Amino acid sequence: MTAEVFRGERVELRPGPIPLHYQVYRHLRRALDTGDLRAGDRLPAERELCEFYGCSLITVRRALDELARERRLVRMRGRGTFVTEPPVDRNLQLLKSFSQDMRSRGLEPSTRILAERREPASASVAEALRVDPGGNTYLLERLRLAGGQPLVLEEVHLPADRFPGLLDADLEHGSLYELLARRYETRLEYAQETIEPIALGQREADLLGQRRGRPALLLELLAFDQNGLPVEFCRSTVRGDRARYHVDARGGRAGELRVVSD
Repeated sequence: MTAEVFRGERVELRPGPIPLHYQVYRHLRRALDTGDLRAGDRLPAERELCEFYGCSLITVRRALDELARERRLVRMRGRGTFVTEPPVDRNLQLLKSFSQDMRSRGLEPSTRILAERREPASASVAEALRVDPGGNTYLLERLRLAGGQPLVLEEVHLPADRFPGLLDADLEHGSLYELLARRYETRLEYAQETIEPIALGQREADLLGQRRGRPALLLELLAFDQNGLPVEFCRSTVRGDRARYHVDARGGRAGELRVVSD
């Protein structure tokens, strides 16, 4: 058996009100949460797990299926069952930057600038930012990483006339939103965001360390400043195997979405 957690004494399952498969699930989940099982670890074969837990194959498979649904494990035909990186949860109603969010989870954020240039606004960008079609905009293409692993590919558009000299700043190591606030007295107050599932194209898959056709999320964000003017139009491609978003909904009234991803 490959992981240390399975090299000790056999776990004894107890008959009673707690189903056997849930006892197996709970033992495995505890090992995942404490780090005894880490990303990339290969679990023993199912029959070896049956011997370790003293249970049937059906019981083991039900526990593994549950953890696979939670995206804590991936089961690969002919290769075995492996521990995955846990999904990154984000609450879309919280006004929190990508960097702040990752650091709060113990992950070190970083950014790679893939492109930065001035370009004429396309029709969709012009409409979002309320500039004339063909007007001056900045394009920033950024790869956002957490713990050294790529999570998000961003295409950011900003109105160039409002932020002269912005491309002269170090946008790879500094916060874009902090720069806007400090140099241009522009604070991002709220945002509108849409989310849809997509399949990765070849370029996006290569940059995100995935296979072409793997599921991903496409996020379109329009961020507004303290005066209610649009500042940033961003299209983000997010790895489907690491992303999990949630929103708190209240009955009787529409909620306000406040999200920032600096």
